[in-house]
Amino acid sequence: MQGIELDRVTAWASSRIPELAPPLSFSLIAGGHSNLTYRFIDARGKSYVLRRPPLGHVLESAHDMGREHRIVAALKGTDVPVPPEHGYCDDVEVNGAPFYLMGYVDGLVPHDAAAVGDMPDGQRRSLGEHVVEVLAALHGIDPDAVGLGDLGRREAYLARQLRRWSKQWAATQTHDVPEMEESERLLRENMPEQVGASIAHGDYRLGNMIVGDGRIRAVLDWELCTLGDPLADLGYLLNNWMQPEEPGAVAAATGAGGFGSRESVCMAYEEATKRDLSRIDYYRAFSHWRLAAIAQGVYKRYLVGAMG
Repeated sequence: MQGIELDRVTAWASSRIPELAPPLSFSLIAGGHSNLTYRFIDARGKSYVLRRPPLGHVLESAHDMGREHRIVAALKGTDVPVPPEHGYCDDVEVNGAPFYLMGYVDGLVPHDAAAVGDMPDGQRRSLGEHVVEVLAALHGIDPDAVGLGDLGRREAYLARQLRRWSKQWAATQTHDVPEMEESERLLRENMPEQVGASIAHGDYRLGNMIVGDGRIRAVLDWELCTLGDPLADLGYLLNNWMQPEEPGAVAAATGAGGFGSRESVCMAYEEATKRDLSRIDYYRAFSHWRLAAIAQGVYKRYLVGAMG
């Protein structure tokens, strides 16, 4: 299996999971756009998950396995559901790159409208509500209380993000796109004042969750998480909260209908957090720009022949 040094990974995993029963069988269940996720099954039929960076050309800051593992471990026992973790390996001699292990959480990953085609209307509605509840819960956690107080600077989140993604855009740029530079200029000139700081997931959407029975069972993909402006998460969620009548709606689970409107998401979040959402459209614009920079990195990895 590409990306897995079977013998060495098996030995390391056995040292962290005493009940593990080799041999292990690996399969890639996600990859390309971000870190690679493998499911592995032992001789008992028990499933686990391994996360590692993409193969080939990567930007180190966007694929920090130790940081991602630390966040998942810190959120255990909070109102934010995460998979159980089984350890982090920073010894690249084991698998060619750092990785960490998690328990396998059974359920549906609602990547698009087709994925939720059989989901009853009542479960769609309750899931939509739970998505907002969990986001509000995440933003209500005191980072210091869960050991994440030094995860990043809390102030000037938008300025830091604009700086980070403009640098990564430049590092992976393959052709001129003047609109990117112009959008960055407008975002800098119209930046709202940050009010408060929280743990910000960075990629909070239904496609990064495992769900079942109208509830989130686990929030996944914490690689972009940092401390900063919580409204950036909400703006990104709203961009992905497609409505059935919109072009391209089938690309999002909410495009199937029944999950509630963007207005209902904002009302529920505002009620839960008491935050002012009068400038939320700025955060939506920022999230579109940031996603373009991320997509360029994916395209660059494709051009150089990395997985995905």
